[in-house]
Amino acid sequence: MTKTTTTAPLLGTRALNRATLDRQLLLRRSPLSATAAVEHLLGLQAQNVKPPYYALAARLEGFRPEELSAAMQARDVVRIVTMRSTIHTHTADDALTLRPLVQAARDRELGIFRKGLTGVDLDRLAAISRELVEAEPRTMKQLGEALLAEWPDADPSALSVAARCKLPLVQVTPRGLWGRSGQVALTTAEHWLGRPSGHTPSPDATVLRYLAAFGPASVKDMQIWAGLTRLRVAFERLRPQLVTFRDESGVELFDLPDAPRPDADTPAPPRFLPEFDNLLLSHADRSRVVPAELKGRSWQGNQPYRTLLVDGFLAGVWRQQGEVLTIELFGKLTKGRRDEVVREAERMLTVMAGSSSYDIRFGTVVTQEAQEA
Repeated sequence: MTKTTTTAPLLGTRALNRATLDRQLLLRRSPLSATAAVEHLLGLQAQNVKPPYYALAARLEGFRPEELSAAMQARDVVRIVTMRSTIHTHTADDALTLRPLVQAARDRELGIFRKGLTGVDLDRLAAISRELVEAEPRTMKQLGEALLAEWPDADPSALSVAARCKLPLVQVTPRGLWGRSGQVALTTAEHWLGRPSGHTPSPDATVLRYLAAFGPASVKDMQIWAGLTRLRVAFERLRPQLVTFRDESGVELFDLPDAPRPDADTPAPPRFLPEFDNLLLSHADRSRVVPAELKGRSWQGNQPYRTLLVDGFLAGVWRQQGEVLTIELFGKLTKGRRDEVVREAERMLTVMAGSSSYDIRFGTVVTQEAQEA
């Protein structure tokens, strides 16, 4: 983390928390449509099918899961590997522009699989893979097996991963639709969306969008979010049109001049967030949401729990099994706070389970159950 000796104004942890929650649509629910929210947030991390739906339920007024599902079926949003080599739900436009922005990082991943790709011409692999998946969507297994015809001595898993690194492959529906099931089958974003990818964009526009959704933030924060390096040049280029602050550790934070920075005492209602939520994965320093004494409590190994925010900060984890919601608190809450948590739980269950009958319990969240998609 780079520290600064400037006299930039200090943003305390609570003020930073409230600013971030506001950008993340978590301080108050937004009237945005599902597609507009996905655009504002620069996508939603989506290793599992359900997290994007729960992420929007926490953020949008009047949201129903069918809205995001319909947008996906209409190909207005798609599931694609982008930042940090993870699956994200993006708008069609962002899938065609953000993926080129992070392509260099996807290319570097190929080094991990070099032993299984000996003698493989990666440009030819990309061309053949494009023909295969555009002729018919294929699973990773099917793609790897088809590529063996050209490179019989290669590792089929490495071949399919190389294809996913080289090409912007989207998961075709019904995968990702609410209440539907389907294996992961892939085709190119261009083929699925009926238009070509954009040219690799300058990072400047994405820096501004990142600050609008995640700011105030340091250079390292955005690099963690994007999975990219060397972004300081873009921040320095933009410095004349940005404002700067420093956090309690002296780290320089950049922001948009007119972006909201609410008072530190602004009320922050409880929010139930899914595993892999953007809020907990998009900064180098997560103390703006995770108190120091709770660092590591929202993860088990390399798997995240579903998290509960109280007063804007991590306060517990939860699991849902049908209409039963179990909440594990990390500390004591006042009766008023606990009642707020229950009301928010009731709201979430009404939206996501489609029922007005619920069973809300306070207890222990078992790791395996907490990771159910």
